[in-house]
Amino acid sequence: MTWQKQGLVYKPDGSKPFSRTHAQVPFGYPMADKVRVYFSTRDDEVASAVSFVELNPDNLSEVIYIHDKPCLTKGAVGMFDETGTMPSWFLPVGDEIWLYYTGWNKSETASYRLSIGLAISRDGGLTFERKYTGPILDRSIYDQVWIAQPCVMREEQADGSIRWRMWYLSCTKIEVINGHPEPFYDVKYAESNDGLNWKRTGHVCVGYDQFTDAIGRPTVYKDTDSSGDDLYKMYFSYRNATNYRTDVQRSYRIGYAESKDGITWERKDDQAGIERSAEGWDSMMMDYCHIFKQNDQWVMLYNGNGFGASGFGYATQPAG
Repeated sequence: MTWQKQGLVYKPDGSKPFSRTHAQVPFGYPMADKVRVYFSTRDDEVASAVSFVELNPDNLSEVIYIHDKPCLTKGAVGMFDETGTMPSWFLPVGDEIWLYYTGWNKSETASYRLSIGLAISRDGGLTFERKYTGPILDRSIYDQVWIAQPCVMREEQADGSIRWRMWYLSCTKIEVINGHPEPFYDVKYAESNDGLNWKRTGHVCVGYDQFTDAIGRPTVYKDTDSSGDDLYKMYFSYRNATNYRTDVQRSYRIGYAESKDGITWERKDDQAGIERSAEGWDSMMMDYCHIFKQNDQWVMLYNGNGFGASGFGYATQPAG
């Protein structure tokens, strides 16, 4: 089904020291009388932090509040997130909100290295405190270079237990192209009984192909197919490794895949239902989308040009 673009919503004006540029990797979190959108923003030193704006739930183009401070900042010197934090997935767990985030630090040879951390809010999502100072998931035998940007789902099983499921980015190699280290990363899968200890097998959900060398944050949700059966849908962004910063033919665009079980996926990019615009803020790139339901419709938040430097906008389609 086609997505209807609704335009740009928010871009930092540069007036806040912690938020000079970028509203990257937006995540929509519906609340009683508003929709909060968390994102990653950058200071003068390019260190990233988590903050948010709030939108009118009946008109998501209207920003009704801009938070004036970060919710989660960079970690201590030497830690996995010493250069910055980027939100990926928020989950209500009891009275808490759990935030799975990407922490990053600089690399002399590969520009940066990423790991997954967990922070918890006990004040309704205004501030988040690290569950641990170290990452809950890091590079491994299955994820050789780095691991990042998870999508997390909690599913109740027939026996009443909860299965935690994660789809995440796995960087498997770095290639130096035109003098610049370029990462190659796909989407892999992990499971957990508690959301803290995750089992990985190296299973690839969406991998490389003749064009795709990198895939942006996956967003997975459950819908139904034409027969009324459960259907997992995954939207993501993907690009080539060469000249993707400047060549629109190789830069990020939105992709799509389907699955009956959340493990084995069939890629159907031609059914994504959304394309980059001919001109404007999302004409060069579309990336880092998040999808949620609001007022009987699916909402897709996404970034455009400059990996979030141009802000975030949204598109909609009717919910079934």
